[in-house]
Amino acid sequence: MTENTEKTGAGAGMERWRFSVAPMMDWTDRYCRIVHRLMSRHALLYTEMVTAQAVIRGDRQRLIGFDAMEHPVALQLGGNDPGLLAEAAKVGADFGYDEINLNCGCPSDRVQGGAFGACLMREPALVGDCVAAMKAAVSIPVTVKCRIGVDDQDTEAALDALTAAVRAAGVDALIVHARKAWLQGLSPKENREIPPLDYERAYRLKSANPGLPVAINGGIKAPAEWLPHLAKLDGVMVGREAYQNPEIMLQVDPLLFGAPAPVPDAFAMLDALEPYIAAHLERGGRLHAFTRHLVGLFPGRPGARPFRRHLAERCVGAEATLADLRAAIAHLSRQESPRQEAEAAAA
Repeated sequence: MTENTEKTGAGAGMERWRFSVAPMMDWTDRYCRIVHRLMSRHALLYTEMVTAQAVIRGDRQRLIGFDAMEHPVALQLGGNDPGLLAEAAKVGADFGYDEINLNCGCPSDRVQGGAFGACLMREPALVGDCVAAMKAAVSIPVTVKCRIGVDDQDTEAALDALTAAVRAAGVDALIVHARKAWLQGLSPKENREIPPLDYERAYRLKSANPGLPVAINGGIKAPAEWLPHLAKLDGVMVGREAYQNPEIMLQVDPLLFGAPAPVPDAFAMLDALEPYIAAHLERGGRLHAFTRHLVGLFPGRPGARPFRRHLAERCVGAEATLADLRAAIAHLSRQESPRQEAEAAAA
């Protein structure tokens, strides 16, 4: 279990949710979160979704253990049983997490089979009971991440009903993925791309609930998109773009928090990452646990393609070491490409 040391990053109140990285299955594990944290002190980071039953009955250190440097970091839970969710939330709080989040947006078959995730959009009263139980069990914030509706639901009525239920239960914030989820006929990947985005629905929700922190998720990419959302909402949550182009994290602190980035560039981030990789290798871990999250670095930079190829070919085996990562980095030019220089000048 990690020590619950002094936490850095987003402050109290609504600013806590000003910028966050979405929980993403198979992506936002503890190694990915370390990479992101080294590029932003203030971003709120989320775990992958973990079911309440797994937290209660499984190997907790493997499932939800994290490094103290990740703060502020939130644990996302999946489930629909108020008692189990309360127990799992208490475990998460005892581990030192800064927030517990309930998943009401995932549309995967596994989640549908367990009648939680996006299915809970149809049961606002149950979601309210779950939030109330978790609030009673922990003293840290309890939040909900949801869709604007599922299937043929009217998005005005569905989101209003869920919001009313969780507000009555004392929810601390609502993160709205501004798309419907189609539980039949679309894969989880398609559900992240095909249902149309409706940011205006989230804006209307905030206008109707001015005292409730509301953050928005879904299709948000370039930093130029962040501030327009923040003019109307309390937070932006970025998902795939933060993973596939992680260098955008270097802009979070200067643009949104008036603070310098922890490191000047991705090369410096990789230097700062080395002690964490070395400690992981000493514990018997594989280099690939970290390097699989580095593939999106250096887009457009000379040498990026051989860098990625080296990561894929030489950094995946059990015998791979830091020397292999350094050899991958050696393929890269430290000089920016003309395209990068133009983008920087336009920023």
